[in-house]
Amino acid sequence: MPFDALPGDPFDALGDANRRAIVELLRTGDRSVRQLADELPISRPAVSRHLRLLKQAGLVTDRAAGNRRLYRLHDEGIAALREYLEQVWGEAAAGRAPGGLPSS
Repeated sequence: MPFDALPGDPFDALGDANRRAIVELLRTGDRSVRQLADELPISRPAVSRHLRLLKQAGLVTDRAAGNRRLYRLHDEGIAALREYLEQVWGEAAAGRAPGGLPSS
């Protein structure tokens, strides 16, 4: 999935410390809202709101598991973000502006 195809802005989604903490917790695998809330200093409703924003940004996906939902990192969204950052950082490290133009 190309970065431009992500449904929302992952940088906006990752601009909040609680959402970054959720992403870090999801690195180890699927978790429910309750499991995430148990690890964070915020309520379950707040975790749900943060997960909704991460999902809208294409960074998290969910699936039904009985009467609850399990959340995990969305591999394609994370890969698109990683590819974008590597491209931009790679160009910056080579002294080029994004798009291959020489930086001034």
